[in-house]
Amino acid sequence: MKTINIKKLGLATGLTGALLYLGCMVVMFTVGREGSVKFFNSLLHGLDVSTVIRMDIPLWEACLGIVQTFILGWLIGACIASLYNWQIKK
Repeated sequence: MKTINIKKLGLATGLTGALLYLGCMVVMFTVGREGSVKFFNSLLHGLDVSTVIRMDIPLWEACLGIVQTFILGWLIGACIASLYNWQIKK
């Protein structure tokens, strides 16, 4: 079995998370509060997000969220690849 490149999987997972974050931003910007609540309620199987959704997010906070999401995604992808590679060597 082949090993997985840790850095590449980390990058792919981090970029995927950042793209999903950007998609969330686009949804919230284009459909407004009510549309966002309907979208995320249906996405989360009826969980009511109307009490926790916040529409007045400053740009610096959104940028920080993208960076944090990328970092967490990179760490998750790197961890998955490391554990996979470790497991196939045994």
